Amino acid sequence: MSTIDDTGVVTPGRVARLPVSPVSEVSPVSEVSAASAVSPVSSASPVSFRPTRPSAEALAALRRHRWYERPRWRRLCALTAVGVLLAVMTGEQGSGADLLLSLRTTFTGTALWAWIAAAVALWAVAEFGGAPRRAVASGARAAAAPLARIRPALDGRPWLRVALVVAGLAAAVLLPLLFDRSTNQVLVDWVGIYILLALGLNVVIGWAGLLDLGFVAFFAIGSYSTAFWSGQLPVKPPFELNPFLSIPVAMVTCLLAGILLGAPTLRLRGDYLAIVTLGFHEIIYLVAKNAESVTGGSLGVFGIPHFSVDLGPVQYRWGLDPLDYLWLLIGLITVLVLLFRKLVRSKIGRTWEAIREDEVAAAAHGVDTVKYKLMAFAIGASTSGVAGAVYASKVGFINPENFPLLYSVLVLAYVIFGGMGSIPGVLLGAALLAYLPHGLKDVVDQKDRFMYLGALLVVMMIYRPQGLLPARRRRRTVRTGEAS
Repeated sequence: MSTIDDTGVVTPGRVARLPVSPVSEVSPVSEVSAASAVSPVSSASPVSFRPTRPSAEALAALRRHRWYERPRWRRLCALTAVGVLLAVMTGEQGSGADLLLSLRTTFTGTALWAWIAAAVALWAVAEFGGAPRRAVASGARAAAAPLARIRPALDGRPWLRVALVVAGLAAAVLLPLLFDRSTNQVLVDWVGIYILLALGLNVVIGWAGLLDLGFVAFFAIGSYSTAFWSGQLPVKPPFELNPFLSIPVAMVTCLLAGILLGAPTLRLRGDYLAIVTLGFHEIIYLVAKNAESVTGGSLGVFGIPHFSVDLGPVQYRWGLDPLDYLWLLIGLITVLVLLFRKLVRSKIGRTWEAIREDEVAAAAHGVDTVKYKLMAFAIGASTSGVAGAVYASKVGFINPENFPLLYSVLVLAYVIFGGMGSIPGVLLGAALLAYLPHGLKDVVDQKDRFMYLGALLVVMMIYRPQGLLPARRRRRTVRTGEAS
């Protein structure tokens, strides 16, 4: 054994053993004093005490929540707030002469209490009505059961899928004959054009996973390209083209614009790429607004001719009737859907999917991620160019205010609402949301229509974040995230 002298030097020696009594007979104080008597070093070591275990009453007090912190009452407060919000949304419209007119009439009328009572009744049924709730749930499951069997039935019967597609095309062509002119006008200017834009953005964000917030900039480039080659801009072209031939020219122009934007910026990811595309939209918008000697400035471009076909004996000219452009849009959408279906099942589509899921892992396996992302960016931009050419020829007049940033956000919302990466979902989501403001024209003031659209998007993202008709991989990803 070794001992430590007064100078702190360790010297060999023997240590006298102290008599130790049994543990049960030694108090903690005597143990500490005995340890201090053995060596000066042990007196400096810390003494550890075992923490006392809290009592059951203390643990229960920690777990106790106040009444307003319990989930049941929090749901009541949330539904009451929703009732108040709906009362404000459906209340009287405001006035410039009296800014508080809407709030004053809402909070002093009976509609507010009716909405709150409806919210409380819904909460009571959800919380305490076990039998009605189970009946509604079972009824919803029974109603959705046939829909769940549609996809397996289509997978096993290709001819049935083809028959449904043909029936859908026939309905899209024939049903507009039963609508009035204003409805067909909306189907062209909003539904058809935005379906084309949503298909293009689905390539960028749904398949390649690139967040593009300036997609409508390519829509503007396609429109101004059509106006240029028809000779309506202050800058004259070397030769004028038939407006129908301006569609492939607008596609190529937007494709080159997508390459010029994407080549130096697609090494960025996520939010940084979104900011770059946002800046690109602002650049195009300000150039179109301020370059009066090139684009006509804020006054815009007038007299863009309608499409026409002159092939010997076959001559046809699109006029003011929206049905002509609606059928043209149906044909273009059909061709693009067929091409995109082939594309997404090819090597390029599988590579986009790999980049979307994990770009680092794709690059580690030898994938040239910049090349394939640039390809997605260019293809999506060219699709937007087609929409721009059709829109310019249909309307006959364009100016920078036709291409605000809000439209980029709307197209992105349509893609997410329908289901990113799913062509049927994008078609359905864009058609429903683009037509929704027109469908609410008789019951909702024009200033409030987009408020209802925003509320629908919020509810959709809470209860079905994968979209209406999501792609299979997207559906599995969302379910896995919710389960974890």
